[in-house]
Amino acid sequence: MSGELEIPFLNDAHEDEDEAGEWDLLIAFNELRHREKIQGSKKVAQTWRMKERMKTVSVALVMCLNVGVDPPDVVKTSPCARLECWIDPLSSQKALESIGANLQKQYERWQPRARYKQSLDPTVDEVKKLCSSLRRNAKEERVLFHYNGHGVPKPTINGEIWVFNKSYTQYIPLSVYDLQTWMGSPSIYVYDCSNAGIIIELFRQFSLQRESELESTLNGSSARFGGPAPAVSSVRNCIQLAACGAAELLPMNPELPADLFTSCLTTPIKIALKWYVLQNTGKLVPKVTLDLVDKVPGQLNDRRTMLGELNWIFTAITDTIAWNTLPRELFQKLFRQDLLVASLFRNFLLAERIMRSYNCTPMSSPRLPPTYQHPMWQAWDLALDICLRQLPTLLEDENAQFHHSPFFTEQLTAFQVWLSYGSEKRNPPEQLPIVLQVLLSQVHRLRALDLLGRFLDLGPWAVSLALSVGIFPYVLKLLQSSARELRPLLVFIWAKILSVDSSCQTDLVKDNGHKYFLSVLADPYMPAEHRTMAAFVLAMIVNDYKQGQEVALQGNVISICLEQLSDSSSSLRQWLALCLGKVWSSFDNARWCGVRDRAHEKMSILLNDPCPEVRASAVYALGTFISVSDRSDQANNIDLGVGMMLASVGSDGSPLVRKEVVVALSALVHQFESQFSNAVVQWMEEEKQKEKSAMVTGEVLGGWNLVSGSTGLQSSSSNTSFGGSISSNDSFSGEGSTMKRTYSNSTLTGTTFSSVYLTVWKVLVQLATGPHKEVVDMAKQIVNTFKLKASLSARPTYMIQNPKSSYSAPSSPSNTAPIHSTPPQNHIQEENVHLTPGNHMKRDHSSPHLSSKGNSYTNPYPRNKKLITDRNPGMIHEEDSRSLTSGLVTTEFFEWSCRHFAQPLMRLADEQDPESSSHHRRDFRFLRNANVRQEAKEEQLRAGFNRLDVEVFVNKNQGVPTAIKFHPYECHVGVADKDGVCFWDWEQGTKINYIYNENLKNTKISAMDFINPHDESLLLCGTDDGAVRIWRNYLTEGYDGKELVSAFQAISDLIPTVRRAGLVLDWEQESGMLLASGDVRIIRIWDSQRETKVQDIPTGAESCVTSLASDSCGRSLLIAGCGDGTVRLFDRRLAQSECRVMTLREHNRWVVKVHLQKGSEGNIVSASNAGDIKFWDPRFTESVRTLNLAPGITALELHKHADVLACGSLNQFIGVYNTSGDNLSTIKYHEGFLGQRIGAANCMAFHPHKVKLAAGSTDSFISVYSTPIKRS
Repeated sequence: MSGELEIPFLNDAHEDEDEAGEWDLLIAFNELRHREKIQGSKKVAQTWRMKERMKTVSVALVMCLNVGVDPPDVVKTSPCARLECWIDPLSSQKALESIGANLQKQYERWQPRARYKQSLDPTVDEVKKLCSSLRRNAKEERVLFHYNGHGVPKPTINGEIWVFNKSYTQYIPLSVYDLQTWMGSPSIYVYDCSNAGIIIELFRQFSLQRESELESTLNGSSARFGGPAPAVSSVRNCIQLAACGAAELLPMNPELPADLFTSCLTTPIKIALKWYVLQNTGKLVPKVTLDLVDKVPGQLNDRRTMLGELNWIFTAITDTIAWNTLPRELFQKLFRQDLLVASLFRNFLLAERIMRSYNCTPMSSPRLPPTYQHPMWQAWDLALDICLRQLPTLLEDENAQFHHSPFFTEQLTAFQVWLSYGSEKRNPPEQLPIVLQVLLSQVHRLRALDLLGRFLDLGPWAVSLALSVGIFPYVLKLLQSSARELRPLLVFIWAKILSVDSSCQTDLVKDNGHKYFLSVLADPYMPAEHRTMAAFVLAMIVNDYKQGQEVALQGNVISICLEQLSDSSSSLRQWLALCLGKVWSSFDNARWCGVRDRAHEKMSILLNDPCPEVRASAVYALGTFISVSDRSDQANNIDLGVGMMLASVGSDGSPLVRKEVVVALSALVHQFESQFSNAVVQWMEEEKQKEKSAMVTGEVLGGWNLVSGSTGLQSSSSNTSFGGSISSNDSFSGEGSTMKRTYSNSTLTGTTFSSVYLTVWKVLVQLATGPHKEVVDMAKQIVNTFKLKASLSARPTYMIQNPKSSYSAPSSPSNTAPIHSTPPQNHIQEENVHLTPGNHMKRDHSSPHLSSKGNSYTNPYPRNKKLITDRNPGMIHEEDSRSLTSGLVTTEFFEWSCRHFAQPLMRLADEQDPESSSHHRRDFRFLRNANVRQEAKEEQLRAGFNRLDVEVFVNKNQGVPTAIKFHPYECHVGVADKDGVCFWDWEQGTKINYIYNENLKNTKISAMDFINPHDESLLLCGTDDGAVRIWRNYLTEGYDGKELVSAFQAISDLIPTVRRAGLVLDWEQESGMLLASGDVRIIRIWDSQRETKVQDIPTGAESCVTSLASDSCGRSLLIAGCGDGTVRLFDRRLAQSECRVMTLREHNRWVVKVHLQKGSEGNIVSASNAGDIKFWDPRFTESVRTLNLAPGITALELHKHADVLACGSLNQFIGVYNTSGDNLSTIKYHEGFLGQRIGAANCMAFHPHKVKLAAGSTDSFISVYSTPIKRS
């Protein structure tokens, strides 16, 4: 429209980073180590591995045929089924013997090593003798009893089957109850006779009766003779297969064999082919006759032939039907425990299908659900169609080629389709057993392994399913293959298996499977991803398994791993270190092999790795490298050298690494227990001397205190702080008197070793006073234990020279407590508590290096948390003695690292998957952010000539605000006080939540910011002791709502000053860098992705840093305002000695704020508390413009995008100006009928986009001011 003016946006040529693509913007502290607890997966009991493998070792073949004589209770048709074991009983005089021999051969096809005994037309005594003999020889193994009762009457309702007398003139009943006694347990029974189902029903009744009788008998004998009754041997552990129901007769169709049930169980392919021809479906291949199917070429065990392929397909289909139909436990028992039982039950499924078509219902115990109509039978019929269609041609033409069935290819395709949509919530893929069968074929193996790997990648539930179906022996055998194309697939599959079930390590070692993974790891042509998996598998093989460690050591695993420690893949470096750590853990042979290869020296390089997980793994490996048994001089030297390596990473930025440091050092201090006890005593003495001599003697320019006898003026650029921040906090009786302590140092080999013990101890004390609670708790456990040991060992050597002074009041406060009759406290205190002679308790917040005499200075950020409670030295408590052995600490870092392989590796992360709910939520947030920025633009353009004094929110905070910050995109503001942060909805005027920062007593929050505000925000809190804590879920109500993401000591060795800057932070979201300074002489730069310090820039100032600003978009410019009035410019790209490029000296007093305007033409803005605001061109040392406002400025803020700035004054007003110096507003009173005067503003913040100003004052009130609201 012509009436609207287009006003160009500020710095439009250089669009602000907020306008950049947020999808590409860094999300800090969002790795797995930040989002989940460092603990392993919950161990789920694996049921796939049979507790007891069984084998059918003996088979009784009882044939009651009485050839030529029909039983009296069965009227047979004419013609009638006659074939027994495919032999006509009337064909010869020795037909019975031939039938028995044939049946044995048919069973031997399934179990060739069993002991077979035939009993043809037997008597009761013969059956008894046979069964008893087989049970005696089988011992605890299974015995099979096959009964063919075609020549005897049907079983009786009393549970009797029939045999003969010696002269074959009478049928003699044989009770199943007696048969149970002779056969024992475990057993399997096959009944091929009419009315067979009645036996199964009565068998169960007899079993229950027998068990009841045995229990009553045993209980009675136990009551008479005393002692527990022996366990009753179960007779229910028996399996039964019956040809038909309790009231059914066997089929008499002359086209079928008389023993149709036996034929199905022992010759399934032959009977299946014949039955197929007899059915109507056989008309699809009209040339195939019953005689022709007997001529199907090939061998059953040769899958390349037609008969072998049909047998292979049949096995796959019946396995699949059983796995998809039966409960898992029953499937394991029947189809995986015993080869013969598995074969019989696979064939039983066919028997059910065939015999039901002749009105017979085969029965079993345990009972199976009906499977005769399962859809997979249609696939079997199709396979028969395809094969038999070729049969006439193959028989007529010898040169004709057999075309293999597409069955397995099609089933793999079906499995692939399932994988495209599969999940744990869906039914498992029914083709999984077929995939295992396909692994036997070289033609389909590669594809099958690929699909199997994709299935296992779905999660631990998929691995458990695959193991339950029987994958294990297949993939174990494939490790013998030399095919290179299988290596990536097999390594992936085994990584998945071991991540879920580590017990497979024994099978791998037994079958020399470790050699396969050693060769993969040593192969330089293998991708790093697969070598990482090989390293993981090897780590699992040697994990707490001595035989695994031995075979891996023989395979040169140490040298193989050490050669690759410099690989570019961080995951590979991590698992190489973990594998080495597991190899030499409690295994001296491997440790000395590592010593010869200088493993600990090579491993120390990883302590500075960019990846925290790699650093933690290196610490883990060095921790297990410490010897637990060898205490030779060389071993001691190596262990102490490792201890010094570990001490160097005690101040690592990642809690993950620091936890491992605590664990590793705990192993060291327990190996050198007496030496460390002496070192602790020495340390206590040193700390007491420092406390006595520390004293503030003067002040220099810039506000530093000069502290004599302390480490207060030490350089802050050291990696590890041992000095002024640590106090012993020990207390003994008679502290007011002069005391001497004597202790033996005979175990130390020299001053070098002594310094090692002291250095390691100081690192542990530093870790015990850090900002991360889990690290602190672990370190405290060690420190408290050894301080107690030192206290107890030193007490007998005290010599009190002036006992009268025990109750005299000390001239100055000290970290001691006199003897008092009150009981000792049994808890760990968070601060020092002193009992004065007047019996009044007072808290000691004094610095351990400062005396109360003269120009005293109270240290506001002591690192001297009370590590053990003051005790009466004459008393040794029970908990003391217990704690002397409780210093060992552990983590689950290794188990947590293993979890990675149990999770899906091929699937896109939720953030990258455009269909995931988390991606949709992120998309919503980014759209919201863009709307906020767009809506704020008009406000920004008008801000330079508009009032900013409309109070849209006011409330009283629960503490005096020390820092205040708007969330850029949500309507809440964070207000920090001494101990925590309160969150207010400034639009609704309501309090959202308050969280405690859990900082130390006598410290306060001095800096606060939002990390990842464009996405899921985190809260960064910095306290004036130099500690940084990062919180998640800070808006969730309740103490347990918030979650500590990370915590570290951003700066250490803070120098005491008269006026404190505390910790000054500047967070760069684009680069993920955190700039930290304050009461130190450096600016430290932390990389949030590496969680490590990347640079220390010396300020060159004799004062603290009060404000930081930086340009994270490529200019590498860093600006620091200092307490002496200077503004110092640094170029991060230059060397440490050259990086300070300019010092601006026009301010004479404390610099309140430095600000860098955005864009290439942006100026530097600085303000001091004298009231002068200066604008600088970064190219010159003289300011280009100065605004002189009222003196006494306490806070100053500039809007990032709008031409507006605000300053708070000690005189209780807030002035709002544009950069030209025009006064836009002056805020003196709160709005309302009786608006009171605002307090002196000590913290302020502009909204990053909207023109809103938040201010916190010394009277605890917080306000939000806005430009005049447009009325619609």
